[in-house]
Amino acid sequence: MSYLTKEKTASIFTQFSGSATNTGSIEGQIALLTERISSISKHLQENKKDFSTHRGLMRMVGQRKRLLTYLSKHNLQGYRQLIEKLGLRK
Repeated sequence: MSYLTKEKTASIFTQFSGSATNTGSIEGQIALLTERISSISKHLQENKKDFSTHRGLMRMVGQRKRLLTYLSKHNLQGYRQLIEKLGLRK
């Protein structure tokens, strides 16, 4: 399982929230969770019986869902742009 390096995290926040130090932005947090979810999903495809990682994945998916709901209620245009950039909700 590959972990996110500081450089990768900074690039994600720069791309989605405008600044590497703006780690509190909703868009950046959602993008970071999406990256972590995709890497853990790849891990779980190879290790089907890793149930503790599966539980962590479900927690991250729930957190991302709550953040997306918040974003859709407060900034619908930003929500739509983020969904399109990340390739979520086909």
